[in-house]
Amino acid sequence: MATDKFEASLKKLEEIVKRLENGSLTLEDSLKAFEEGVKHAAFCSGRLDDAEQRVEILLKQKDGSLKKAPFDTGEM
Repeated sequence: MATDKFEASLKKLEEIVKRLENGSLTLEDSLKAFEEGVKHAAFCSGRLDDAEQRVEILLKQKDGSLKKAPFDTGEM
């Protein structure tokens, strides 16, 4: 399931950030971890963008029909 991939990728990204913040990696290992982290961040960002685009609220009209409207995140 795609959600499992997202969750696994997010967890891996969090682990990479902790390793980088720890400061015990060599420069080469830090660069490799950073590169892997960028890939995970891009994947997670893409999945979140996809989810945001798919989220819709169904609004019931007075006549009983349903109208699709974009999801309002409330951000301004």
